[in-house]
Amino acid sequence: MLENWLLEILLAMGRFFIHPLFYFFLIYSLVLGFIRIKRERKSFHTRIQDIYEEVRFTYSKGLLTGLLLSAVTFAFGTMIPLGSIILLAAVTVILSLTFQLRFLSPAYTMGLTIFSVFLLMQADAVSFLPDLNETSFSILAILMGLLMVAEGVLAYRTAHLKTSPFLLKSSRGLPIGNHVANRTWLLPLFLLIPGGSLTESLSWWPVLTIGDEPFLFVFIPYIIGFHQRVQGSLPKESIMVTSKRIIWLGLIIFAAAVASVWFMPLAFAAALLAIIGREFLTVRQRMNDNSAAFYFSKRDHGLMVLGILPHSPAVKFELEVGEIIMKTNGASVKTVDEFYQALQINGAFCKMEVIGLNGEIRYVQGAVYKGEHHELGILFVQDEKKWETEAV
Repeated sequence: MLENWLLEILLAMGRFFIHPLFYFFLIYSLVLGFIRIKRERKSFHTRIQDIYEEVRFTYSKGLLTGLLLSAVTFAFGTMIPLGSIILLAAVTVILSLTFQLRFLSPAYTMGLTIFSVFLLMQADAVSFLPDLNETSFSILAILMGLLMVAEGVLAYRTAHLKTSPFLLKSSRGLPIGNHVANRTWLLPLFLLIPGGSLTESLSWWPVLTIGDEPFLFVFIPYIIGFHQRVQGSLPKESIMVTSKRIIWLGLIIFAAAVASVWFMPLAFAAALLAIIGREFLTVRQRMNDNSAAFYFSKRDHGLMVLGILPHSPAVKFELEVGEIIMKTNGASVKTVDEFYQALQINGAFCKMEVIGLNGEIRYVQGAVYKGEHHELGILFVQDEKKWETEAV
């Protein structure tokens, strides 16, 4: 018996790596990286991270969360028919083609899957999807709530890392710095699939019998997406606020979904609430951000750091996005030209007076080697640029 379990688990892992979504999102992440680099080059004539950054992020940051969530689903014996999983994959691909990553939130992918299954069952069009009519809407809704909590946790912990800066022109024609977090996480999600119909039509298909029922183990590559543009505050602060709201919404959805075990219509109410609630959080964040004063903009005193290039001297200086450089080599600076002129005061050494994120003044200093004066790797909001014409 133990050998059968171990064999089935190994087969489940193998199915994970042959799942079409695994490779679809490998290509999708590269496309996202290309779009990001194009936007960054338009603003700064250079890229911040390489094209593989999205791939590394997608295929690493969600692994632990996926395994923990899989342990929960296995403990509760979560069973989803193969037809529902196929439909979920189709909904995920269709929403991803909009390139609006917020639509890859479980609120949309799982919520729309629930309604799609219901409509297909009502239309009696389930013959082409295995065991679709055996779908439990309560289980799908419970899984949706858990995945929304996972989305909030992932966003809270990682979405603010290495956000992408870019420039826009305000409605007054002034340059404004923005940061955007376009994130996708791949979660290896463990599920049980009823294997009765598979054993009837595909006698060679490996299944495991639990009690008297045959089941199939699968790890599916579930993708969660997150998008947030920030212009009125530090990216980390804004993203963490949104993340906490997503977690609370997920907990509410989960509670409603659990109650649907006794009153099934609550599963549809949970799906509808998830879609409306997630959209409300997006709109609220945008309204709050737009009503706030522009954070990354020119100031009367000092020069704010908009971005840091990796592996640059600025990294060695331990500068952070949002800090304000007040003086360089003893000279006050408030424009990019003044900053680089001040660097020439001492060709071999640089000392900067910086207002840190905690509001306190600190000093950073270090050697500047020949040829590095214009390669420190600090990105600022500049005047002499051709920004996008979009008003913010």
